[in-house]
Amino acid sequence: MFNGIIKKTGKIKTIIKKKNNCILEIKSSMKFNYREIGESICCSGACLTLESFNKTVSRFYISKETLKKTIFKHSKKSDVINLEKSLKYGNRVSGHYVQGHVDLTSKIKNIVIIGKSWLITFSLNNNYKKYLIPKGSITINGVSLTIAKIIKNGFQISLIPHTLKLTNLIYLRKSDIVNVEFDVLSKYIKNFLK
Repeated sequence: MFNGIIKKTGKIKTIIKKKNNCILEIKSSMKFNYREIGESICCSGACLTLESFNKTVSRFYISKETLKKTIFKHSKKSDVINLEKSLKYGNRVSGHYVQGHVDLTSKIKNIVIIGKSWLITFSLNNNYKKYLIPKGSITINGVSLTIAKIIKNGFQISLIPHTLKLTNLIYLRKSDIVNVEFDVLSKYIKNFLK
């Protein structure tokens, strides 16, 4: 479990894609110790298991299912990745509960710069609108964000300068693809209401 507050990013050093799986190596300043091998790290929204590390490079395995459902199928060397370690019991949750289970990917339809903020419009199949509420939480590339507006075939997010400064969202351009995770509470509630 994570909270979508990104304080570290890294760059893809190596990505080896095979038919049914993928090896991902990320270069970053995030520090690990040997007790953390096997723990979950949120990598741009996807919960991946730390397999090994050295001073600056951490290594992860990506399964066929994760590769199919995430941006990693399009990723390449030097892409910037948002990184977050899992929550420790008793720590402050200043975002929202993020599982690292990517629901789908979404394409950016438009980016409008308003002062120092960005208003980004994302495409979304209408079948998934049931998980959205105005001012509700959503995770984009592992970042906890607030839905500014729900529109036909999509939704909008407003990004403040602080978020842009600390995450890979600053590199987004029109037609880019992002990982999306809906608020886990909305998914449970929708399931119970069935």
